[in-house]
Amino acid sequence: MTTEEKIKTLRNELREHNYNYYVLDNPTIEDYDFDIKLKELQALETAHPEFYDANSPTLRVGGEVTKNFDTIKHEYRMYSLDNSYSKEDLEDWENRIKKQVDGVVEFACELKYDGASMSLTYEEGTLVKAVTRGDGFQGDNVTTNIKTIKSVPLKLKGDFPPKFEIRGEIVLPFDGFIKMNEEREAAGEEPYRNPRNTASGSLKLQDSSEVARRPLECLMYSLVGEKLPVKTQMEGLKKATEWGFKVPPIAKLARSVDEVLKFVNYWDIHRHELPYETDGVVVKVNNLQQQEELGYTAKSPRWAMAYKFKAEQVSTVLNEITYQVGRTGAITPVANLEPVELAGTTVKRASLYNADQIEKLDIREGDTVYVEKGGEIIPKIIGVEFEERPANSTPTKYIEQCPECATALVRTEGDAKHYCPNEEGCPPQIIGRIQHFISRKAMDIEGLGGETVALLVENNLISNYADLYDLKVEQLLPLERMAQKSAENLVAGVAASKEVPFERVLFALGIRFVGETVAKKLAKHFKSIDVLMAATEEQLIAVDEIGERIAQSVVAFFTSEKSSDLFTEASKTGEINRKIVERLRNAGVQLQISEAELANQTDTLGGNIFVVSGVFAKVSRTELKKLIEDNGGKVSGSISGKTNYVVAGENMGPSKLAKAETLGISIISEDEFLTMVGL
Repeated sequence: MTTEEKIKTLRNELREHNYNYYVLDNPTIEDYDFDIKLKELQALETAHPEFYDANSPTLRVGGEVTKNFDTIKHEYRMYSLDNSYSKEDLEDWENRIKKQVDGVVEFACELKYDGASMSLTYEEGTLVKAVTRGDGFQGDNVTTNIKTIKSVPLKLKGDFPPKFEIRGEIVLPFDGFIKMNEEREAAGEEPYRNPRNTASGSLKLQDSSEVARRPLECLMYSLVGEKLPVKTQMEGLKKATEWGFKVPPIAKLARSVDEVLKFVNYWDIHRHELPYETDGVVVKVNNLQQQEELGYTAKSPRWAMAYKFKAEQVSTVLNEITYQVGRTGAITPVANLEPVELAGTTVKRASLYNADQIEKLDIREGDTVYVEKGGEIIPKIIGVEFEERPANSTPTKYIEQCPECATALVRTEGDAKHYCPNEEGCPPQIIGRIQHFISRKAMDIEGLGGETVALLVENNLISNYADLYDLKVEQLLPLERMAQKSAENLVAGVAASKEVPFERVLFALGIRFVGETVAKKLAKHFKSIDVLMAATEEQLIAVDEIGERIAQSVVAFFTSEKSSDLFTEASKTGEINRKIVERLRNAGVQLQISEAELANQTDTLGGNIFVVSGVFAKVSRTELKKLIEDNGGKVSGSISGKTNYVVAGENMGPSKLAKAETLGISIISEDEFLTMVGL
């Protein structure tokens, strides 16, 4: 046997032993014998660097140091899940699904593990990339650290596709967490607070050898990609197991909501027997074609639901109610609590939402209150222990003036929140708008964080986001914690943001009610800021999914009139906003769709409404929908009298076909559609 053959043989043996031990929990070799083989391989690789393999088992121990984690855009967005807390929620969800898809609907039930979400990319069976969830659109490249986790296969086995992604959760088992804390306490260090945060924090450690020392595991739950060799979620889990991934064997197929609830109720009791933290059950439509038919909302897949276990509750004392001012001027009352342990963290504050909520629960300072984590994330007060209320207690009187600038608060009819109308003079609003402008989903300005924005405002270097483009390095150097390099990086980051596309610039402006999805629709429809600024409420409402409230807000943002129902005469006029937009234009910020984007858009389909159904051979369903929108059409999830065309692929549902025929809607093939758009 040659040296190269010996190295390959040892690598294959060690990979198999790793798989047996960390994935199957069925070791087939003693630890001592494993270590001897590993040391033998290390010696051979050191003596023969020409046979280097980035995925060798010897590299599991880490050692590479990553100073900065690159941000990478997800090829397939990582969505969040809608939450459900009752049988009625699940039944409503099931009924919506059955109205939109044909055939029997079955559900894959899996436990929702509480860790850090991760997307792994494999090419030709080799791990090439590991990216954190981030904001769902982009995340951090943590490949070096992920390679140290023993349950993550570096090389796959079996009939895997040439390229695919697999999603999973990085978790820290209870046993490993306890052992880590015992070691920290023995060394006189503070113990970690909970497994979830410890697992998440481990992924961003600069030294991969430190990650390797932590007993992290990766539990996989979803295959992602084009033309996957499976037709259902349950088949996907089975295939992932065969290829070498650690997939919890707990997943179960349910044929009704009643069967789903049996699974939920069982694990609500028995979850405490598991080696990992879990906070609920994820229920997915099992059939992948039905998943495609259902599609996504702006935030979540329509084909999946997270059923949360009942949240943990504790009682504590509400010491004081304070008030925060948001970037839009919205006032949020905050309960400052006697610190209390809840779901693995120390809770000191909880949102009280608005004046109506305070009045409804009759919440007062000095009360003993019940606190839980909504979705086990955000603490909230759910009730008051009236029997323990102090004798001298008085009802809470909601503030009438802004806590930051003393301006009289306003509250419009039908709005739950109070607002400070002093948009140009209220510091939290000024800082908040700029922080929103620079955020990752907006302009994503590197070298500039929220604390630095506050510092710049406090030192009178900026008062709005257009001022960012006038900053000079020499202005920044006198600031606290601002060195030459960091000042240069900030100015360079601002300059680079001039290439951010128009839809994200529009979102960054911070127009009330204009989120990411709305900004994309407005940018695509109006194509430039000038056309948008000139648009009337009627023209805005004519855009798909733009309602009266959004239309009024956009008009109010750009107009100098003070007649909008949403803004009082004390509100800032649109004249200032128009001047800021003009300064952004002069700075070179993108205020219209690029020539390249315009070249790909036509009005060929002239506003016609399309429903896409079935499986397609030449383009994916996602590509087909994009072609419809790029050529002026609209995509709908269900057939109605307003539908103009149904693009029918293989296995189109019979009920959709029958409904289209009954309504006299044109049914076209994939080839006929591609001809319509000139392809």
